[in-house]
Amino acid sequence: MDYVIYFAITIGILVFIHEFGHFAAAKLSGMRVDVFAIGFGKRLFGWNKKTGFSFGELPKDFDGEGHTDYRLSLLPLGGYVKIAGMIDESFDTEFADKEPQPYEFRAKSMSKKIFVITAGVLMNLLLAWFIFWGGNFFQGKPVTNTTTIEYVDENSIADSLGFMSGDKIISINGTEVSNWEEVRTELFVNTLGEDLNVVVQRNGQKKTLFIPRSRIPEDESQAWFLVPEGTRPYVGQVLENSPASEAGLKERDLLIELNNTPLYTAQQTTKIIKSHAGVEMPVVVLRGDDTLSLSITPSEEGLIGIRIGQVVTGDVSYKTYGFFESLYQGWIDIVRMTELTFKIAGKVFSGEVEFDKAFGGPVKIAKFAAQSADLGIASFLYFLAMLSLSLAILNIMPFPVLDGGHLIIILIEGIMRREIPVKVKIAIQNTGLIILLLLMAFIVYSDILSL
Repeated sequence: MDYVIYFAITIGILVFIHEFGHFAAAKLSGMRVDVFAIGFGKRLFGWNKKTGFSFGELPKDFDGEGHTDYRLSLLPLGGYVKIAGMIDESFDTEFADKEPQPYEFRAKSMSKKIFVITAGVLMNLLLAWFIFWGGNFFQGKPVTNTTTIEYVDENSIADSLGFMSGDKIISINGTEVSNWEEVRTELFVNTLGEDLNVVVQRNGQKKTLFIPRSRIPEDESQAWFLVPEGTRPYVGQVLENSPASEAGLKERDLLIELNNTPLYTAQQTTKIIKSHAGVEMPVVVLRGDDTLSLSITPSEEGLIGIRIGQVVTGDVSYKTYGFFESLYQGWIDIVRMTELTFKIAGKVFSGEVEFDKAFGGPVKIAKFAAQSADLGIASFLYFLAMLSLSLAILNIMPFPVLDGGHLIIILIEGIMRREIPVKVKIAIQNTGLIILLLLMAFIVYSDILSL
């Protein structure tokens, strides 16, 4: 249910921002906007100045007389703005046999058409830029000042690859790293599709570890592949009437020791609990500045009734920026993410990276939206910014049905100084829509397989 709720919130925000860009630009350009819809398909309910609020579809011969019908439609996978005199995904061509009206899209100059078509992408860019600016200004960029591995669990992936507790990572594929954020970027982003040569310092000597890309988890959250110095598990939630609540554990307690074993990761903690079902164990927690010694007895199923998170308690600082410097840094973030997107797309087309490892659809969006929200509002907003930027990049692609496809048609018509025949536009839209639907079906299929 969390997935559904956060998916609806995420898509709702992104679609509204994108379509509002088209809507506002059309209004500013003197165009009539007949429909502003969130979702596709059947009209569930909506409002306009002529009929007021109503449920269900409007009559087929309904004429809003220039008033926009703001509606919520059945399929929550996007939205659209229907601009008078424009051939779009609605395939409305009734106006084609009539003389162009001053309020129609087709009657406006090429510059106004370009402004309207690109306004959705611009709004998505502005949303991403605004969030990146806010993160840089109010919070700053987190810097975990270590490249040392705190703990390597026995028989884990990291253990089988030769990593050891206390290893200090010096470089990855020749790129030197000075903090954990750089380690994560090199492991999971910049080297996507590549095998790794990781240089570590161990007992005063340098050692190179070869890591096949196939052995690295898709993202760090799946298995905490490597754990930075200062990492500790913590209690995220305590169920009522559970062994944990009876033992006195509370939310946000840091778990320091369990059964006289120092704790470093959520996985290690879970393993100890499951292996001591029905056995009373001492547990040491840090609550604020106080260290408490408690005892706990897991159930016969090896559960204690808590959600276990993981947090870095070591040397973490935030690099902050001023107002205008944050704007600049936010734009740099957008440029870097855009470059990375095209780099990854290139690796997909070259066969270096599998499609489902790089791209995701509704299922993955819902999954990551819920996961990011669990980590706090800042994490969710960052995910929203990334998705908004991705939507902007996708929409500006020169493909039929997308904004970039409409833009190409406008430019061609501007060069030819006449409109492309309506039948040709409809054929282009139909072809693009079919391909896009097939691609969407494939992406959803890949999403489900990857769960």
